[in-house]
Amino acid sequence: MKLFYLRVPPGLCSLCVRRWLQAALPVALLAGQAAVAQLPSASSGTGVNAAFVKLFGSVSAFTAKAETRVLDRSQEQLLRMPMEFTLLDGKVRLDIDLSQAQSKNLAPSTLASLKQAGMDRLVSIFRPDKKVTYLIYPGIQSYQELAQTKGETEAAEKGLKLEKSGLGKDTLDGHPCVKNKVVVRSNKEPVLAAVVWNATDLKDFPIQIEMKESDNTTRMHFTDVRFVKPDAKQFEVPSAYGHMK
Repeated sequence: MKLFYLRVPPGLCSLCVRRWLQAALPVALLAGQAAVAQLPSASSGTGVNAAFVKLFGSVSAFTAKAETRVLDRSQEQLLRMPMEFTLLDGKVRLDIDLSQAQSKNLAPSTLASLKQAGMDRLVSIFRPDKKVTYLIYPGIQSYQELAQTKGETEAAEKGLKLEKSGLGKDTLDGHPCVKNKVVVRSNKEPVLAAVVWNATDLKDFPIQIEMKESDNTTRMHFTDVRFVKPDAKQFEVPSAYGHMK
């Protein structure tokens, strides 16, 4: 996962964009400058990429609500980020409303500035077929294109294999789950490790994914999971949007 700085309007506090769940958590998290230090480092393998998508097993299409939390060693919350999560054939879309983010270091004034600039809503689209991730800002009809790293490309080309070992049974949100330790490997080298709660009544869907790095724990929790096929257009950048450079 890499750290990216966007060009923003004069007077607006710079944003630091972290690709999370670089499988992912996954995926994308966006926070104010002061909050970025709390997120897992770039080497964690926790951004939205092919390895992260591998955690969903045979499920190739779904929509869900997701909540990502970053906790410190005492399990105190450092960051909370709700989002809409959509997957179709390896492509992932995250819809994030930054006004819903919670962090001690994310000042209300920063969120107010983002909203005023039309950058409080973010859509992140992972496109493995094009080897890019799009960061889209609907409020200003603009987007940024982030190229897939060489390491991500090589890992995907070598093929990814998932290894799972049971840790016991649990119940989350009323769903019976098998708690598993999961390792995703590329050419026998581990590229992602996580603890996953697979709901047996939801096609073994991973309703919770937990990853650790140093003293922090990153946890993604899914609710309102629907096994429907989303429109392929949801994974495209609107043609009228401008390219931010």
